[in-house]
Amino acid sequence: MGEATVRARHSLAHGLAGGARDAARRLKKQWRVAIARWRRRRAKAKVIGITGSSAKTTTAELLAHILGTEGAVHKQTKGNTLKPLIHALSVLPRDADYAVMEVAAGKSSMAEMAALLRPDITIVTMVADEHRSIFHGADAVAAEKQWLVQSLSPAGLAILNADDTRVMAMGAASAGRVVTFGRGEQARYRVSDIHAAFPKRLTMRLDWPGGTLSLRTRFIAEHFWLPVAAAVAAAIELGLDPECVCERVARFEALFSRCGVLEVPDGPTFLIDSTKAPLHSLGLAFTALDQADAQRKRVVLGHISDYAGKAGATYRRAYRQARGVAQETIFVGDHAHRAAASDDDRASGRFREMRSVREAADHVRATRRADELILIKSSSNLHLERIGLALTRDVQCWEDVCGQTRNCISCGKFGVPFERHAEIRVAEKRARRWWRRCRVSASRSASR
Repeated sequence: MGEATVRARHSLAHGLAGGARDAARRLKKQWRVAIARWRRRRAKAKVIGITGSSAKTTTAELLAHILGTEGAVHKQTKGNTLKPLIHALSVLPRDADYAVMEVAAGKSSMAEMAALLRPDITIVTMVADEHRSIFHGADAVAAEKQWLVQSLSPAGLAILNADDTRVMAMGAASAGRVVTFGRGEQARYRVSDIHAAFPKRLTMRLDWPGGTLSLRTRFIAEHFWLPVAAAVAAAIELGLDPECVCERVARFEALFSRCGVLEVPDGPTFLIDSTKAPLHSLGLAFTALDQADAQRKRVVLGHISDYAGKAGATYRRAYRQARGVAQETIFVGDHAHRAAASDDDRASGRFREMRSVREAADHVRATRRADELILIKSSSNLHLERIGLALTRDVQCWEDVCGQTRNCISCGKFGVPFERHAEIRVAEKRARRWWRRCRVSASRSASR
């Protein structure tokens, strides 16, 4: 048999095997979607779908926290694409009172997710220029997110940001009722008297047809008025007592890597915003630092996402903004050189360029002061939160790009060298399988 024939047969066998695997994956997905649809139909829960370019996770977590006083809440905020949504619906308890689901435009089709979710209430926080490789502009982002509003039935409710013209335009696509929130006079839930200057936390006033609420929160920056207003509007529209809503809002702690606060004994204090860094969010983070009350301020900036134009211009602009609010700016990662800081800034220590996260952590440890406030801002891939964690925990994982989308606290493996993570994941997977077998066995025994 000739060598060419052997290669052809191997290629054919490989192709057939690959085709069989693809068919198996498609059947598995179809089965999971069918289970999710069945669970959605049988559930009594009010299903709330939340989308937006920013603030959707905080809105979802805060709303779930508020609704927890009134009934059982099932939530999905750890992932916002089709696969996590399918899983969340597949395990939706029949007796849950509320289901709070975060849904994002991007790799998954919003139309497909909306058809599967069939929300009773849709919340849209804002629209910005994101996922540029997919959408090429904010108008296309808005068109994609609108599918969630279009999926509402006549009995449904759309809660929209009145300050965002693209979001407001979605109201015309809603078959259900539309309620708005925002700072403008036209908003049904109108926000005013917004104040925050860390360590003082966010306070705001909310006027609505039923009265006025004075809201006190644990958030550290003024721009968090948006998720607070969205969540409060949804809770009141669902019939919750406004005073109870105020109490729940006051108790809610910001998520760790979304402008969370990490206080180190004997200093410094970190403001950790290391989950997302779209260009439109940098100014908000820098404003929060500028308004804060601290003797010394530093910025640690990693990767920036979702920007138009060249990277060099974007990082230079970011450095100018950071320089205006901090005594020292540290750029971390393979874009650090793009800051184009002056020789004087480099010589004086006003600017630091560091390629690795560990290098930046060692510098902060060596130069830390008790009276300083350090803002950490980056996309999640660098996991810059380790800079703060290293001052309070034994961090052993210093891989610059580990591939995990969860923050280091959620991952839980920051105390283990990265090269051991794979074996730990295998062990965790085996433990989950064993636990599932135990549950199935117990269930069968109980049914006999």
